[in-house]
Amino acid sequence: MSQDTSGRCGRPTAGESDSDVSMGTHVFRTVSSCFATLRQLRSIRRSTSQAVLLSLVVSLVLSRLDYGYATLAGLPGNHIDRLQSVMNSAARLVCSARKYEHITPLLRDLHWLRVPQRTEFKLSVLVFRCLHLTYLASELYVVWRTWIQERDCDLRRRLLFVTPSSCRTTSGDCAFFVAAPRAWNTLLSSVTASETLGTFKRRLKTHLFATSFP
Repeated sequence: MSQDTSGRCGRPTAGESDSDVSMGTHVFRTVSSCFATLRQLRSIRRSTSQAVLLSLVVSLVLSRLDYGYATLAGLPGNHIDRLQSVMNSAARLVCSARKYEHITPLLRDLHWLRVPQRTEFKLSVLVFRCLHLTYLASELYVVWRTWIQERDCDLRRRLLFVTPSSCRTTSGDCAFFVAAPRAWNTLLSSVTASETLGTFKRRLKTHLFATSFP
């Protein structure tokens, strides 16, 4: 089965231009391509098992949604909703659910984070890599670091970032050196204190999943 990666499923409107760094064109083409793939997968739903269908959805749809997720921080709500609609449709396809069935139980059963939490996951992982891998450290050269004593159960000292101020919420807040510190500073000290990347990812996924599905 071939996946449409051209993104030419229609022309973006004038309001979806990326001239203002709104990521509108990227979102439009990503959503169009993902829905085209979902339509193809829906045609073989009855002739394949749920496990195989899940694997196809993850590799052909969710992987495309995940592409460039770290650049999607601070997107307008309408763009987030369009990306989330793809994930909702994918969950209903995998679970053989009806169109208007409540989506929260399906996402929780599949253990899929919502779009905002997936973006936060990607940003936080990038920050962890920057802190622990020297060849990525330069990515945070504009961020001032400070140690803050936390009054938690173990009085663990936690590395936080002073978030630079931005004069434009549409583009400035989407910059990595602004969005990444904000995502990192909201994490629990038990997550940020992880010593290995694997441990950090597991704790981060658990934390974000609990936030997304309380």
